[in-house]
Amino acid sequence: MNFVDPVSGATYPIDTPRWRSDSGGYLNLAQGAGLKRADIDTNCHSVWRYAKAIAVDVRHAVTMGEGGTPLLGGEWQGTSIRFKLEFMMPTGSFKDRGMTVMVSYLKSRGINEVLEDSSGNAGASLSAYAAAAGMRCRILVPETASYPKIAQIAACGADVFTIRGTRQDVADTAMRMSSEIFYASHNWVPFFAEGTKTLAYELWEQLGFKAPDNVVVPLGYGSNVAGCERGFGELLRNGEITRMPRIFGVQAANCAPYFNAYQAGVDHLIPTTITPTIAEGIASSKPTRVVEALKAVRDSGGGIVAVSEDEIVAALGTLARKGFYVESTSAAAAAGLTQLLASGAIKPNESTVLVLTGTGLKASEKIGELLKLQAREM
Repeated sequence: MNFVDPVSGATYPIDTPRWRSDSGGYLNLAQGAGLKRADIDTNCHSVWRYAKAIAVDVRHAVTMGEGGTPLLGGEWQGTSIRFKLEFMMPTGSFKDRGMTVMVSYLKSRGINEVLEDSSGNAGASLSAYAAAAGMRCRILVPETASYPKIAQIAACGADVFTIRGTRQDVADTAMRMSSEIFYASHNWVPFFAEGTKTLAYELWEQLGFKAPDNVVVPLGYGSNVAGCERGFGELLRNGEITRMPRIFGVQAANCAPYFNAYQAGVDHLIPTTITPTIAEGIASSKPTRVVEALKAVRDSGGGIVAVSEDEIVAALGTLARKGFYVESTSAAAAAGLTQLLASGAIKPNESTVLVLTGTGLKASEKIGELLKLQAREM
């Protein structure tokens, strides 16, 4: 297994940790061997049950029991679907899938201090796994990040710094700091996607070793899209499934660079107007692996949709009334599914999974404002 520069084709050994190529571009991991169902460690109840397919020695695993999230049947807009409850992770978001693998890799290579930029959930996840690994951790967040997320990060012992400006300003600041501390960005270090690919393995196992017809995920930087493409791709090459599911990414219309590129039929970012969105977890104006994410969506027969702030709020309330208390980023995916069903892109008779990525417990004050919630006096 090597790091691969997708532009130049240059390869680098994974023995030496790095987050970008010598030319300054991002890196991918070489194609993985995957596994067959007989290789699953059924005695392990975390993502490491798929250790045979993970490019990190399980003996180095830094784990808190992540994975194994419920897959519940239900209905959305009158259509039977399944809800994948990724918000039921140790730190409250899907980020734990990628973080357990990324931190395990970095720790095994002697990295003891890490830097990350985050809108909240990735920072919370890295701070927790770094604490479990005995690593020092510095997290940069936007000044608009919700306080519960900041508190969660700081409680785990990380040094938290708020940065004025946009989410991209936070990422740019982290890059400037990367000369003094290893930049363990979940958007740059490809071992993060090596972890998120276990979502595909888990869905396959939970569905009786079958792939769903459709997977609908929130789309910011694209780690769930990349994970689904990598995981289901390995299963397909090993003959464990006969086809890829269609992958649908959902963006907030206020910050939709992927959607605009997809609509334009190109594989690169185009000029896009960016304004604030309540779906802060996908407010990424300059995602990293643009070519790969767009290709994964197109090759699978899926698509990318953009949803308005009002659509997100409506979906947020509907999810809550079904018992799913999630943050606005997850609600964006549900709003996207509403569009996909209404347009006929997803049919009622198909097997569809809606991935709910983050808990609402970190954003209760904002959710209360959005849904105009208040207690009544007796």
